[in-house]
Amino acid sequence: MKPIRQLQVRRYVTPLREGGSLPAIVEADDEGLYVLKFRGSGQGPKALIAELVAGEIARALGLDVPEIVLADLDGQELARTEADPEIQALIRASHGLNLALDYLPGAVTYDPLAWRPDADLASRIVWFDAYVSNVDRTAKNVNLLLWHGRLRLIDHGAALYFHHDWSTAAGRSQDPFERIASHVLLPLASQLAAVDEALAATLTPDVLRGIVDAVPDTWLGDAGGTGRRDDYVSLLTARLAAPRRFVEEAIRARTR
Repeated sequence: MKPIRQLQVRRYVTPLREGGSLPAIVEADDEGLYVLKFRGSGQGPKALIAELVAGEIARALGLDVPEIVLADLDGQELARTEADPEIQALIRASHGLNLALDYLPGAVTYDPLAWRPDADLASRIVWFDAYVSNVDRTAKNVNLLLWHGRLRLIDHGAALYFHHDWSTAAGRSQDPFERIASHVLLPLASQLAAVDEALAATLTPDVLRGIVDAVPDTWLGDAGGTGRRDDYVSLLTARLAAPRRFVEEAIRARTR
């Protein structure tokens, strides 16, 4: 995978109050604007790990995801210029490395009534979300942006829910992920069986290792230990073993 860039946050621009974790638009030292996800939010570092790992898996599968960067911020300095006490506290609690995504000016939230992706793209997105157990791609919370005529996948902090309980994670590697039935694109995903083999073959152990190795040690340390890298790779690899129950479940859900 392409190395993930690390930038310094220079300016807090504005909060994005749509999300519970209070992300924000910030300006970095490359003069670009980014949507920052704070390590000090209530969702904690595991949300950032899921955001990075799931987002880069999507990119490896050929899906469009805004560039993910590591965003270093000086909590004390940045909080000094912010008037809102809640935001001040969040910035101070997030001193150090955070995660940010390229800000897409003019992007609009995907509306399933106004624009329909073709069956191949819908199937690949559904396959990906079932694989990473992403609960956040429903009609109520689509987490898809339409930008320059292409769908962009955002907000994967709720994926990889297995890492919230490692004591049961290994036994859930073949979880069929029944919540795929609520996926906003499932009615259009008629090519799941056709795309399955190629997508699974793309995610080799080396690809998955490269993605997991990009997670900063500080996030893993805060989330339970840097030794978890092997656990992430092992579970994600085991999940690809045939027959893939998450694909079978998605196909069943379409027929119901």
